[in-house]
Amino acid sequence: MPDDLSSPISLEAFRGEVQAWLEANFPKALAGRQSQAEAGEAGPEDLADWKRALCGKGWGTPTWPSQYGGGGLTPVQARVLREEIRRVGGWNPIGWGMGVRMLGPTLLEYGTEAQKQQHIPPICRGETRWCQGYSEPGAGSDLASLQTKAEDRGDHFLVNGQKLWTSGAQYADWCFCLVRTDPTRKHDGISFLLIDMRSPGVRVNPIQLISGRSPFCETFFTDVRVSKANLVGPLNGGWTVGKRLLQYERQRNEDAPARATEQRAIEDVAAEHLGRDPQGRLADPDYRARLTRHLMDRKAFNLTLQRSIVEAGGGGPTAATSILKNVSSLLVQERSELLVEALGQAVGWEGETFAPEELAYVREWLSGKANTIFAGSYEIQNNIISKRILGLPDPVASEAGGLSGQRP
Repeated sequence: MPDDLSSPISLEAFRGEVQAWLEANFPKALAGRQSQAEAGEAGPEDLADWKRALCGKGWGTPTWPSQYGGGGLTPVQARVLREEIRRVGGWNPIGWGMGVRMLGPTLLEYGTEAQKQQHIPPICRGETRWCQGYSEPGAGSDLASLQTKAEDRGDHFLVNGQKLWTSGAQYADWCFCLVRTDPTRKHDGISFLLIDMRSPGVRVNPIQLISGRSPFCETFFTDVRVSKANLVGPLNGGWTVGKRLLQYERQRNEDAPARATEQRAIEDVAAEHLGRDPQGRLADPDYRARLTRHLMDRKAFNLTLQRSIVEAGGGGPTAATSILKNVSSLLVQERSELLVEALGQAVGWEGETFAPEELAYVREWLSGKANTIFAGSYEIQNNIISKRILGLPDPVASEAGGLSGQRP
């Protein structure tokens, strides 16, 4: 594959290569299937074949280094690949979990060669699931107040404590976890550990939410032995590693799967319930104006996202991810609110009188309220924007005479 794909001719040649490969490897029966469940209904063998083919090419994680199982593509190449996969009705079968979205990029930046060799290839193949051990009952926005401790026991650490809101912990194989290794220092007493969730002493309790789902868990560690080989970055240097991971978490990725509310054009859904006027427009002029503003904001956001990826040049996320995270969260909530408003009297929680998509809209509307809270709240992101992008003074640090303890 040519190294320089900056010219239109080279990009078109690469596009042709991708098209030919997809023609030979993408199962036609999976076209248009927007979830693993739908794909499974079409045929589990086809889904397994698609996953094996894409990951074998390294294109499940297209921009990661090829020596660890990635595709070794540039961001521009990855965009071409993404466009062509979507054109045939496909999607990335390894998903957008925490291994791909958060831990993998961080480990490539901070991990030892042994850690990369152990953990990156299984992530590239979609074989391992990860969860995040950050928040605790007494350490949410003030994340640096965490108390889960890891005591030095010679060749291993002994971990004791509790984590909260550990998304997907009941399914995870591994957890990347912030632990306290020095109780005398706040930020500089935290380390970053990789913990095998099958270890003796790990207990997980799912938490049921108002949406009816249980994506979050509380996780308990009782005398859990963790090898020192699982320490990422220096001892007591976990705050730096953890902050970098949060930037990857907040970076909106174009490979993110479509939400339930994004399966159909919002205007089509609204037209079914609000009707159209003689000119073919949505009958409610106020709703039509608000929807138009929303669609314009979505388009502007997507263009800004693409520009930020190109400007980063493969160098990883910057503080600008806080802007993208806040805007993305508001757009997701606004879209759900517009859909629920269009449903009107059709708003329901369960029952045969409601269509499955109507129930999905309501549940996503409820669960979407957390978007401006998780991964660092809306207010915390505004603090980061003011300090790291606008260069404004930190009033909390000034009053305390030091660094703010808020979640980075």
